[in-house]
Order: sequence, then structure tokens, then C-alpha cells
Amino acid sequence: MVRIKPINITFDVDYQHRMFIEPKNNKGWIEVICGSMFSGKTEELIRRVKRAKIANLKIRIFKPKMETRYDKVKVVSHDDNYLDSFPVDNAEEILRWIDDIEVIGIDEAQFFDQGLPAVVDKLANMGKRIIIAGLDMDYLGQPFGVMPDLMAMAEYVNKVHAICMHCGDVAQYSYRFTKSGGQVQLGERDKYEPRCRTCFTKGMASQQAGKRR
Repeated sequence: MVRIKPINITFDVDYQHRMFIEPKNNKGWIEVICGSMFSGKTEELIRRVKRAKIANLKIRIFKPKMETRYDKVKVVSHDDNYLDSFPVDNAEEILRWIDDIEVIGIDEAQFFDQGLPAVVDKLANMGKRIIIAGLDMDYLGQPFGVMPDLMAMAEYVNKVHAICMHCGDVAQYSYRFTKSGGQVQLGERDKYEPRCRTCFTKGMASQQAGKRR
């Protein structure tokens, strides 16, 4: 008979409270949800904003106007969950639409201009709760846009993962089937797939050798 030793799991109660219960106070903070494509970043953003809405907090979501893969106005996850949003041309424009908003969601943060960290910092200092979702790395596996700055200044950072389409392991990279097109190239599974470190590295090596893998 095999005896299994019980494992004690402890949780930081204050951390759990801050992350999953919507407090009604004037303290602002920044949350960042990051990861590869198809990892559930927008899904988690929508979930948190919906919870804030249930708590009767005033919410508003923003996204860059260039992001139109699913809808010109709505923020839509890969699982087809969605919330209405305000598409904006630049980060500074967000400040025009906050009024008495208490919880602000920002999707696809990697596509915003360099002014986003300053705008987010200002909003948090005004007592707003900011929930940000974005790719932390581009198709080359390099830090993407303003995401490193946002992650550094955030009170809470959650990295979510996809499943590697080659081996089924945990994936943190967004592999693009072609090197052409520059850093920003909108697309779905026709252009990208999530990969683990090993499969991503092999794929990039094959591209360098002129093969598609």
C-alpha cells in the first residue's frame, strides 16, 4: 500500500483579497495580465472587469483603434466572450473618457504608444484600478512595446500560458510562420501559434535555414 504524504498549501490572504474581490475605496493600483497569443489574456481581463461590474463599480475598457480582428468596437476573446470598449488612437485619449470611472481595462497594450505608462500611472494615482492585458513578447521572443514598463510599475503581474501546438507543453512564445511583415502584423491561427521554449527555438532555427517548421 502506498502512503501519500499530504501537502499543505497556504495562500496570501491579502493578495487573494486584492486580486479577486473588488474593494470600494479610493486606492488605485495597476494589474497586468501578460503572456503569449492564445493564452487567455483577454479572457481574464473580461472576467475581472465583469466582476467589477457585478460589484456595481463603474467600468470602461479601452483598446487601440488598429485592433479590429474580431470587432471594431468590442473587446473579444478567442473564446468569443466580449465587452464593449472605447477604441482610441493614442494613450493620451484615454484621459478624455474616464470621468467618474472606477475600473479601467486596457486590452492589447503592446500596440499602444510610449505614452501609455505615464497615462496609466496618472490614472492609478487618481485612485483608479487599472487592468491591463497584452503580449509580453513579440514574434521574435523579444519584449514587446511598452509592456516591460507596465509590468515593472504594476502592483500585480500575472503571466498566463497557452499550450504548445507541437508538443503539448506549457507555451509562452507566439511563433509566427513567416519572418516578413515587421513586428506588428495582425493575425490569428493562420499566422501564429503558441509554442514552448524548445519548439519555438527549433522553429526559429528552421526559419533561419529557409524552412517552415
